[in-house]
Amino acid sequence: MAAKQKILIVDDDPNIADLVSLYLTKECYETMIVYDGESALASLDSYQPNLILLDLMLPGIDGYQVCREIRSKQSTPIIMLSAKGEVFDKVLGLELGADDYMEKPFDTKELVARVKAVLRRYKSAVSTTAGHSDKMVEYPDLIINLTNYSVLYMGQNVDMPPKELELLYFLASSPNHVFTREQLLDQIWGYEYIGDTRTVDVHIKRLREKIKDHDSWKLSTIWGIGYKFETKGSH
Repeated sequence: MAAKQKILIVDDDPNIADLVSLYLTKECYETMIVYDGESALASLDSYQPNLILLDLMLPGIDGYQVCREIRSKQSTPIIMLSAKGEVFDKVLGLELGADDYMEKPFDTKELVARVKAVLRRYKSAVSTTAGHSDKMVEYPDLIINLTNYSVLYMGQNVDMPPKELELLYFLASSPNHVFTREQLLDQIWGYEYIGDTRTVDVHIKRLREKIKDHDSWKLSTIWGIGYKFETKGSH
C-alpha cells in the first residue's frame, strides 16, 4: 500500500487549521498542523511534507518569509492562504515561489481540488524529469535543463523557482511560437487558474529581471495576445 502524502498546515487559527485537516484527512492525506512560521521551518526536515498550506499572516516570521526560506532550500509545493485579497499580496506570494494562492474564506472542496491539482502537477514534473535525460534546450549563452531544474545564463547558474523555470523552458522549447496567457496558465499550472492571467505576467517579469535580451533571442510580448521566445536566425 502506498504511503499517504503528507501535508503541512501552517495557520495560527486553530479552527481553520482543524477544518482543513479534517477535509484533507477524509481524502486520505496525512496532515500535521503548526501555528507559526518558526515551527513550520523547524518541522520541514523531520516531517518532510509533500505539500505545504501556508497562511500569510503568522505570528513571528510571516508567511512571505517562510516561503522565501523554504524556496531557498527546496521545491516542495506551497499553496498560500490569506484573508487579504489585494493583488499586491498575491503577486508577491507568486514572486516568492508559491505554486498557488487562495483567499479566505475559501470553499474547502475547492481547496482539496487545488491540493490534488498541485500535487498531481508536481508529481508529473518530477517523474517526467526523472525519466528523461534530454529535457534541455540550448541557445547561445542560455541552457535550460528541466532534468535537474537548472538554468545556465552567460556561464552562470541562475536561481529561479520551479514555475519560472518551467515557463521559460516551455516557451524556449517552441521558439517563435506565440502562446496566449491562458494557454501558458493551462500548460504550466496544469489547471485553470481562475482566469488570473496576471500570474503569467508576474513570472515573465521575474524572468526578464534574471534573463536579459540576447542578440540571438529574447522573451517577447505580443500585445493583446501573450508571449513568445523569439529567436533570430535558425535555432
